[in-house]
Amino acid sequence: MSRPVIRPSRGRGQLRGRLRPALLGLACILTSALTWSAPAGAGPSDTGLKGAIDAILADARMDGGAASVVIADAATGERLYQRDGGDRLMPASNTKLATSTAAMALLGPDYRFRTDVLSTGGRHGSTLRGDLYLRGGGDPTTLAKDYDRLAADLAASGVKRVTGRLVADDTRFDTQRLGRSWAADDESSYYSAQISPLTVAPDTDYDSGTVIVEALPGAAPGDKPRVSLTPPTDYVRIDNLGTTVPAGQSDTLAIERQHGTNTIVVSGDIPVGASATKEWVTTWEPTGYAAAVFSDALAQHGVRVAGSPRLGRATPPGAKLLASHSSMPLRELMFPFMKLSNNMHAETLTKTIGYETAGRGSWDAGLSAIGDYLQKEGVRTSTIRQLDGSGLTRMNLFPAEQLATLLLSVRDAPWYGDWHASLPVACNTDRAIGGTLRSRMCGTSAALNARGKTGSLTGASALSGYVKDAAGRELVYSIVLNNYLASSVKSIEDAIVVTLAGSDTGAGTITATLPNAVRTHEVPSDLECSWQKPKFC
Repeated sequence: MSRPVIRPSRGRGQLRGRLRPALLGLACILTSALTWSAPAGAGPSDTGLKGAIDAILADARMDGGAASVVIADAATGERLYQRDGGDRLMPASNTKLATSTAAMALLGPDYRFRTDVLSTGGRHGSTLRGDLYLRGGGDPTTLAKDYDRLAADLAASGVKRVTGRLVADDTRFDTQRLGRSWAADDESSYYSAQISPLTVAPDTDYDSGTVIVEALPGAAPGDKPRVSLTPPTDYVRIDNLGTTVPAGQSDTLAIERQHGTNTIVVSGDIPVGASATKEWVTTWEPTGYAAAVFSDALAQHGVRVAGSPRLGRATPPGAKLLASHSSMPLRELMFPFMKLSNNMHAETLTKTIGYETAGRGSWDAGLSAIGDYLQKEGVRTSTIRQLDGSGLTRMNLFPAEQLATLLLSVRDAPWYGDWHASLPVACNTDRAIGGTLRSRMCGTSAALNARGKTGSLTGASALSGYVKDAAGRELVYSIVLNNYLASSVKSIEDAIVVTLAGSDTGAGTITATLPNAVRTHEVPSDLECSWQKPKFC
């Protein structure tokens, strides 16, 4: 069945107004899977694919919005569909496509971060004279147990007492902790943590610079909620203002860190018998957080250190290495980074690229190197603006055409297999594989087929990646949607990818799926699936 595409000419606004209700009614009764057949001799601009995707983008949620969409043959690079492909729009976390590929190319898939314990002091029996240095190499995956192992190794070497202080060396990166124009009201949220080469991740999602705060109801109404921290630490202070209320009443409990402090306020009501309220909360100054966790570990292993930790001093030249921890290789780090769209991994990699290529662990140095890399891959860097590594800033601008160019270009890179595997897979319910796409495109030909990078900010949504069509032809797609007022446009993105997966694009037989037929968990698009712990991910 073919579907007419009605496009009013200029001055036909009244006709458009009369047709819209009729078309909406028609859409409700038409089957959701429609087939276009390309006329003989049709070119890329007038195939059935164009009509199908144009119909999807005509969704009312995009009225007044902007769409930049490019579809290409992965093997030849031939553009099969373009809709304002050169328009610069906010890519949100599609920015991570640039950062992640640059990291694999410039750092290498075997790159590892190191966290070292050193000293310039001499040993006198079990006493180490002088200061003890904890030197950060930028590892965003360091867990409390890793600091515990460093402390255990030091104790096992026979050190029981340090006459000096613990010095936290975070000088590999500059002192700019937050990215340019990051939203102030995100300060407490774990996807907007401060960036330091010394930090702590509370669990194996590796949300560096955060602590997990869990609040359970008290035993009876009127009791304070029971609050615990992971990892246990005195670096943050809990101000428990919450109240346990009778069962059945509303649960309004909230957990948030006060600006510029490490005071975490628990407020509101939690009913008797309610499940725990759990939040991943950022710390103020993650260098101090790492020093506090390591200091506690030293004490637990019987190593006494005089005085409180000092922050931000460089390890003197010639210091002796006493213990060391290495991260997983970058090829493995790509999985929690890309599957869960981890902002802090992106920013750490950006600064690390700056340090390794220019000797400066700064955003400016890192972004300059990323730009140079993109240019070598054929991306027209004069048409993009990248001001952070994650896409958290609203100042980033990318056209879909340049994202598609990058996706095409990297296919012959020696590390492509590892990187490609790190992209979320549609409807794979294993969170470690499906990632931010694990609840999307289920029950369609794109399920377990499409791979892509998601992106979400208020009024900005993106999905770019790879999918095989019904004939096995691999396609590259990039969809960047901006300036809409709807709470979510994810099903529009999904409908395009499902249409590609269900069509024989080479033969020109297009089986189109409209957005209302795609079972998409419509998470509000100002929040990535991965940003909504633990409800959706």
